[in-house]
Amino acid sequence: MSEAPSQQAENPQQEPTIPQPPRRTRRATRRSHIPTDPAGQAELIASLARRAHPSVELFIFSLACGAILGLGFLLDSQVVLLFGILVAPLMTPWVGFLLALLSGSLRFMFETLMALLISLIFVFLGGLLTGFTARLFMPITLNNVFIHARLWLPGIVVFAIGAITLVASFARSENKPFLPSVLIAYAFFLPISASAFGIGSGLPDVWLQGLLVFSTHFALTGILGLLTLYMLRLRPSFGGIVLSGAALLAFAATLFVLTGSGSPSGTEAVTPSTPTNAIQPSPLSPTSDLAVAPQASATRTAGAATRTSSPAKTPSPVPLTLEITLPPTETPTVTLTLQPEPIYGKVSANEGGGANLRDAPGGTYIMTLLNGTIVETYSEFQLVNNVTWVKVIAIVNGQRIEGWLLESVIAYATPEPDFDPTVRPQETFTPSPIVTVTVTP
Repeated sequence: MSEAPSQQAENPQQEPTIPQPPRRTRRATRRSHIPTDPAGQAELIASLARRAHPSVELFIFSLACGAILGLGFLLDSQVVLLFGILVAPLMTPWVGFLLALLSGSLRFMFETLMALLISLIFVFLGGLLTGFTARLFMPITLNNVFIHARLWLPGIVVFAIGAITLVASFARSENKPFLPSVLIAYAFFLPISASAFGIGSGLPDVWLQGLLVFSTHFALTGILGLLTLYMLRLRPSFGGIVLSGAALLAFAATLFVLTGSGSPSGTEAVTPSTPTNAIQPSPLSPTSDLAVAPQASATRTAGAATRTSSPAKTPSPVPLTLEITLPPTETPTVTLTLQPEPIYGKVSANEGGGANLRDAPGGTYIMTLLNGTIVETYSEFQLVNNVTWVKVIAIVNGQRIEGWLLESVIAYATPEPDFDPTVRPQETFTPSPIVTVTVTP
């Protein structure tokens, strides 16, 4: 009886041992919510920075991605381009760049920014080399180069969702966000590769449009990524407030300049323009090049009737000669210029919701005609790199716009034209001969 109290005194109120969950489960539980205390946020940002730090895999997969994307543009194959995007590396250094802006770490920002730049250079070199190779096989079809060197509204929406999802999933879970990373790689690498391919193959203005599209995608996803980090209640330091604020202003200014100064986009406003060589679909009316000054004059020469009167003689008739000489009359030559009958169709691009209108085949970008826009053509066409370009006229916002479209994006409402040269018959009238009438009674 005396031993029980002593044992209780030696072991006062022992608590039962609770088994600890595995380490991976503890980390997942910790990431299910963002800590609000300064120490917890500092630990979380440091952990995210370690995961987002660039590695050698980024450069290896970027090099392979650039080579495959260039091959896809050379073969004009969407399947090869999709395979190249799937080979692209995880875009965690882009998230690391945003974290560096938020935390105010200049060193980490420089490291992640340089890693992104090097990966973009590798993709650029792949497109450039295959672009030079394409010169050996000209003329070939390169529709995908033009498609991925312009902005598409559905693509912008998808990239925005990808940017928000990538940042949120990366911050809240330790799993690798493959699908959102593929969307960001699509937004960055395809325009850069198309721009480089345009330089190598000699396509006019494609390289500049590709760079503008990449800049727009980078600015838009950067704004949405930083706003997502703010929404996750990650508190920036004082330096992070300065850096992230400056970055947001720079991204917003880039978007304003690119979308407001005429960069190619699917929702671009139509600027008033004066089309050259406009074809007026007026009813058939002959065009007469007439310089007619008919001078119909009759010269009548009549001999004066001389009468010799004598009281003893009867007056004898005097012969009267009437000579009418008609000068040559200029008969106008009428040249009938028959206007060809217009052929109507509508824009029906397979991708992107519209097609680019240019001032010449493969020339300077004018605007985007959305799918369903009615156009008319007069069978005026040109072949450039084995691609048929058709001259069209469209009415957009009350403006008559004239330019060139790829023939493959037009669905004709009337029978398709055979693109034969326009026949312009001429009708010529021969001048009438000179008529001289001599009347002798």
